[in-house]
Amino acid sequence: MCGPTAISEHDKERIAAFHARIGSVTKSPFGSDDEIGMLNLIDPESTRRIMSEVDGSRIYDLSVDYFVGMPSWTIFGDPPYQIWMTHTPGGSVIDDAAGVGRTQNDFVGYSGDAISMYTHCGTHIDTLNHFGYHGHVWNDFNADQHLGSRHWSVSGADKHPPIVARGVLIDVAASIGIDVLPDSFAIGEDELKNALRKQDTELRVGDVVMLRTGRARVWPDPRYVVNEPGLNRQGAEFLAKSGAIMIGADNVGLEQAPSADPDNWDCVHTYLLAEAGVPIMEVLDLERLSEDRVYQFAVVGACLRLRGATGSPMRPLAMALRS
Repeated sequence: MCGPTAISEHDKERIAAFHARIGSVTKSPFGSDDEIGMLNLIDPESTRRIMSEVDGSRIYDLSVDYFVGMPSWTIFGDPPYQIWMTHTPGGSVIDDAAGVGRTQNDFVGYSGDAISMYTHCGTHIDTLNHFGYHGHVWNDFNADQHLGSRHWSVSGADKHPPIVARGVLIDVAASIGIDVLPDSFAIGEDELKNALRKQDTELRVGDVVMLRTGRARVWPDPRYVVNEPGLNRQGAEFLAKSGAIMIGADNVGLEQAPSADPDNWDCVHTYLLAEAGVPIMEVLDLERLSEDRVYQFAVVGACLRLRGATGSPMRPLAMALRS
């Protein structure tokens, strides 16, 4: 069987995409205080079920490493990744920051460092306060009441639970027989269904869906961030209405760039985050999963609990299932 499973009326009540209206934020089916949207479908039973199917001998790290000069959103004026030493063995001898004297500083080689970066740098999540409409975000929280001088008071990365769920790779590039999708290639419903059919893979309510464009093969060339192939709104609606709780990809922005919508330059982000309540994961390394043709797996990972943040680094792992 391939494609999505049949959606029950009960699931339609819980899937926010069935309550969405174009260009408007959606009030959560999980209550007026909900800040995590479709991640509410992760519960002890769903976690137990997927972990009971795991083959612990094959684990795939889906993250990229962080380094100075890595591709990021500097084209939008956001800060790049930086790392610098705050303590070095030689500097400790001179500075004596610990106040222990030269003899101990010569003996104890002390190194320390600090980093600075945009929260949407490297492998990361987008939280539900990242994009919205007219100053409102998911569940009709608004900037006037919920955005302070430093961060949002709602829907931040600190509210995200650990992700333990069934993961599905949709290898769009492989399904049409190429290594990397062309620039600005649109992944719509037909492309997704075709890939699922060729993989003989089904979507289920509660899945974390990951799209392979092949763009990871370009990483870390700076053109990684320009004119990306990616998901269009039609494709996003198909996945959200299939019950996806998170959608990710191996590109930096998930969606087709530039946008095909003349009125919305980030139409997939606004749809998934503000209308469908589906968080996003970006800059995934899906190459080994593709090479091994692992299309269904347990995905395990957690973001940093950055209070109020619109994004956070994440290190997701894919654990192959027993055959």
